[in-house]
Amino acid sequence: MPTQLPDLFASTLEQLSDAVMVTDGHRVLLFNTAAERFWDCPRQTALAQPLAALWPADLPAIHELSAAPQDINLTVAGIVRRGRLRVSRAEQQGQTIFTVFISALDSHLRQTASASGYGNAEHLQLLSMVTDRTDNAIIITDGRWRTLYINDGFSQMFGYSSKQMLGAIPTSIIAPYAEQEQVDALHDQLARGQPFHAEELIYTRDGKRIWCSVTTNPVLDEQGQLLNTLTVLTDITQSKMHELLQNRVLSAMVREEPLETVMNTVCREVEHLAPEVTASILRVDEQGRLHPLAGPSLPAEYNKALEGVAIGEGVGSCGTAAFIGEPVIVTDIASHPYWAPYKQLALPHGLKACWSTPIRSSSGRILGTFAFYYRECRGPNPLHQRMVEVSTHLCALALEREEARAHIRQLAFYDSLTKLPNRSLLHARADQALAAAERHRDNIAVLFIDLDRFKQVNDSLGHPAGDELLRVIAQRLTENLRHVDIVGRLSGDEFVMVLPRYSSQALAEVVEQLKGRISQPFSIGSTTLIPSASIGISLFPNDGHDMESLIHRADMAMYQAKSMGRGHVSYFSHELNEQAQQRMALENALRDALDNGGLQLHYQPQINLADGSLYGVEALARWQHPELGSIPPTRFIPLAEECGLIGQLGHWAVQEACRQLAAWRRQGLQVPAVSVNLSPSDFHNLELPQQIAHTLQHHQLQPQDLTLEITESVLMDTHPSTLTTLDAIHSQGVNLAMDDFGTGYSSLSYLRRLPIHELKLDRSFVSDLESDATARALSEAVMRIGESLRLIVVAEGIEEEGQQQILRQQGYQVGQGYLFSRPVPAAELQQWLQQWRAAAARHG
Repeated sequence: MPTQLPDLFASTLEQLSDAVMVTDGHRVLLFNTAAERFWDCPRQTALAQPLAALWPADLPAIHELSAAPQDINLTVAGIVRRGRLRVSRAEQQGQTIFTVFISALDSHLRQTASASGYGNAEHLQLLSMVTDRTDNAIIITDGRWRTLYINDGFSQMFGYSSKQMLGAIPTSIIAPYAEQEQVDALHDQLARGQPFHAEELIYTRDGKRIWCSVTTNPVLDEQGQLLNTLTVLTDITQSKMHELLQNRVLSAMVREEPLETVMNTVCREVEHLAPEVTASILRVDEQGRLHPLAGPSLPAEYNKALEGVAIGEGVGSCGTAAFIGEPVIVTDIASHPYWAPYKQLALPHGLKACWSTPIRSSSGRILGTFAFYYRECRGPNPLHQRMVEVSTHLCALALEREEARAHIRQLAFYDSLTKLPNRSLLHARADQALAAAERHRDNIAVLFIDLDRFKQVNDSLGHPAGDELLRVIAQRLTENLRHVDIVGRLSGDEFVMVLPRYSSQALAEVVEQLKGRISQPFSIGSTTLIPSASIGISLFPNDGHDMESLIHRADMAMYQAKSMGRGHVSYFSHELNEQAQQRMALENALRDALDNGGLQLHYQPQINLADGSLYGVEALARWQHPELGSIPPTRFIPLAEECGLIGQLGHWAVQEACRQLAAWRRQGLQVPAVSVNLSPSDFHNLELPQQIAHTLQHHQLQPQDLTLEITESVLMDTHPSTLTTLDAIHSQGVNLAMDDFGTGYSSLSYLRRLPIHELKLDRSFVSDLESDATARALSEAVMRIGESLRLIVVAEGIEEEGQQQILRQQGYQVGQGYLFSRPVPAAELQQWLQQWRAAAARHG
């Protein structure tokens, strides 16, 4: 340092309005006039006592303080002195020397001091060492703003040598983009003897920007003319960056900004501090997949390409960092193996390097990744590392806060058991749907769904079983929903569905499908349940113009449905309710017919095609109502399925057919066997084999006298009782026939599992035999299947002699159809049989 500089330092030090104290951490080494005034302590007294006598007791030890400024209060003789404290440190032969700067915040202490006190060589040497070895940057200028001196700290911080700075105006070097008006205002302020303090972004020689706390003190002569300025610059990048990011991000969170907005704020602030980086934030979901949250400077197509990518080692920088839980630095995307499958996404956009850091929750769970992309092959610098440290903490805070908000929303608006919207959210969404329907003049159906016999499940199987039933029903209600449909749980076993834009016919089909899904059997432990529900329906706008009224009227309709029995549907709408009432009347009539003998069986003969003898008869249910007239099986059998009467209908048919067969035989009429159609649901009844055995015994019939016909749908029946029941019936010797074979779910593997005795070729194959080669090929194939499985094959629907000839040639043993006879009442079968045998005898 030039010989004149220590004198300049001494003069400058004494002229400073800042209190300056130099200490080794134990004793005071230097103490300027402003320090005497701030501490109200003479210099010689300060130099003669330990540091502890001057150091505020509520402040950390001096070696624990950072260079960042902080405000302090110091009590002297009962008076509180306020100041802004900054600490600089320098190393000299293994010893740390601290320089304390305190800017007085009390107006009566901010006055210019007179020069005195530091002329001896020892003090000048110490002053020289402190200024040159401190980690703060120091600049001294003359009255024309030209640089006279910079310390080593300045060179280290900004990269300029003394030769480069001497004679230069500092603002033109380290603040090249400052507005000239701002520079002129600074010079005017200092020329008036007023110190300057600010926090500024300042450029280093290599173009990097760092945040600095800048304090400039003017030195005036006796006439008030500016002689020098002393500027101390402290690197506060880390604390300032933390402050800026934290303030921006926390402010956005306080304003309840969406998570994406908060994350974009983080990225933009980082890119503002470090324009050479492009920031990106990805969220990692519970399934380990990536979802872009923010990347405002990345191309939209690049962010879109990352959506849903599974994390894993080798999945770029972010996927790998999230997978291994450690930062991943890739300085060359083009050549690194982690990027091999993904480099064509990045390179066309000029992204050449990527550094990704996991974002962890407070418990250590990986929440996402924070990435810096570079447009050159490089890695992060210390500034980038500090920014990532701050940013990942803030990102974790925002992500955990979003999870907490989502959890609160879940608790507030969703049913905890079924995860469906609760009453509050259901009404809110339903009101929105209603408003949209009013605007577009659409209709809305509101379904009020109440489970049947739910209390019995709770009482007999316990509340855990009841809870499981509710979860299963909730899942079934949400199957096949459109995006506009709404389903929620009100309370207990009550659910509501809001279905916009359905025609009457489409709504009826949806309701039937819904009933079918609800009634699918499922097991809880060793118990199999077949649920059902009563459903009430109201319609907008016919039944109400607000959701409260529509739900209430759907509730009323549900109670009406409940009064009909299990599994019923009722419409509040008068027009549609009339149809429901008709259905209810038909159901009541069917119940009455079953209870009071209103149904009867007709019998259609089955003929041995080889010799024309009677093979057996098929019993077919018929219903002639005194008021409603003839009701076809295609109407009342599905009705019996829907309203739970199919089991009773099947039981009646078996009993009646066996009774009639026994009666014919007592009359001397030789009918070999009778076949009866049963529904797949009949085989859910484990008591069915016992009931059949009892019926046969009661009428003194043999098991082979009875054939039970089942449809191919039984092959797909997953009810656990079905196969057990079929095997038990077969083991008794009762024959089983597969009806309508070839029209449903036929599978040889299923046929092998089932104890089938007969296959019945569906009439749809028979009708086109004479004109369609494909039909003949199919009937031939069915016959060969029957032969390979050693089954009797019965052809249904034979109406023409030509059809019979073809079937006989293909090897069919048994035929049935109008060619032989229509289904006839039991009383007419004897006459038909006599006529048939007489005709057969005539034809020899």
